[in-house]
Amino acid sequence: MAPVDNGADRLVAEQLRYYRARAAEYDATSYRAVPAERDSVPAIVDRLGISGDAVELACGTGIWTAELARHAATLTALDGAPEMLALARRRVPPSVRFQQVDLFDWTPTSSWDVVFFSAWLSHVPADRFGAFWSSVAAALRPGGRVLALDELPARSFHEDRIDDEVAVRTLQDGTTHEIVKVFWAPNLLVNRLASLSWRASVTPIEHDWFILEARR
Repeated sequence: MAPVDNGADRLVAEQLRYYRARAAEYDATSYRAVPAERDSVPAIVDRLGISGDAVELACGTGIWTAELARHAATLTALDGAPEMLALARRRVPPSVRFQQVDLFDWTPTSSWDVVFFSAWLSHVPADRFGAFWSSVAAALRPGGRVLALDELPARSFHEDRIDDEVAVRTLQDGTTHEIVKVFWAPNLLVNRLASLSWRASVTPIEHDWFILEARR
């Protein structure tokens, strides 16, 4: 894997700038590879069996947040981009609590029964993976579980990739940004989490997505 300047500092900063700039066009351009993907979100959340108090990491414009709010007793949604949070607030019940948080510098001050994230794990660089999962562990109550969705390696064809960790994204205004984009093979992800004392399973689902469930 090619090295990243100053570890991953430059790349994760650029990634945040990209998502801040993309917020206004996100709903129009996300899930564009397969139009049915957006329609699948409610049913996928239904099958997760979420209950109790939940936190969503990297909530974006709230596409998944709105569905999680139908199941969780309480829901907290975190994101690093204030522009994304402003849009998410418009589509969810007022009971959802939002916080602007840098997930690469996050020390949880609360704990939840469920920690959920969608299309975020692939944006975590290799040298931040362990620290990120330590934060997740600190956010999880005893007996709780992590539920995450992301893309299988079969979806890598639609990315303009520089290497195994870095992709280039182009916004509607023509500007380009480098982001982290790691496509995890299920067995490698399960083994990597096992090395961090997580018991995990990965289930491939429609659209070449997968559901990850992990417990301590």
